[in-house]
Amino acid sequence: MEFLLPESPLGTLARFEHFADDGEGTIQPGGNVTEGEGSEMVDLVDGFGEPGDLVRLMGITIAEVSADRVSGTMRVEGNTQPYGLLHGGASCVLAETLGSLGAQAHGLTVGRPAAVGVDINATHHKAVRAGVVTGVATPVFRGVSIATYEIIITDEPGDRVCTARITCQLRRP
Repeated sequence: MEFLLPESPLGTLARFEHFADDGEGTIQPGGNVTEGEGSEMVDLVDGFGEPGDLVRLMGITIAEVSADRVSGTMRVEGNTQPYGLLHGGASCVLAETLGSLGAQAHGLTVGRPAAVGVDINATHHKAVRAGVVTGVATPVFRGVSIATYEIIITDEPGDRVCTARITCQLRRP
């Protein structure tokens, strides 16, 4: 299901799973967002807590969010190092943003929706000078207290620019 998020700093369109409280404090897949169930995912995407200035400044836009897949884009312009190439740290910011959203979406299903990054690593494969890069985060491991996501970042022609992995601790708010 897709929801239009016109005021979200994380993007204008987000696709995500529905979740509902099972009455025992655990959020389960299912629910009817139009009847108020599953609003936790709406809140997660439409505001991401408060994304802070970094997500906005980097020009990161979120396209899709679920525990199984998170995708988003980031402009290269404004995120370069002195040689005019996409800064490796910018790729890490995109990777951590996407991986953390996936971990948060998973965390909702185990009653621990606060995802805090505890480890990130990245391998930069190819230089990018202009355009937009796209990141896709998919789970490597999803447990009760930690979740690990792999993030593949590609350039506009679809060539791999960076491969990153983030592990998040899942906490109760």
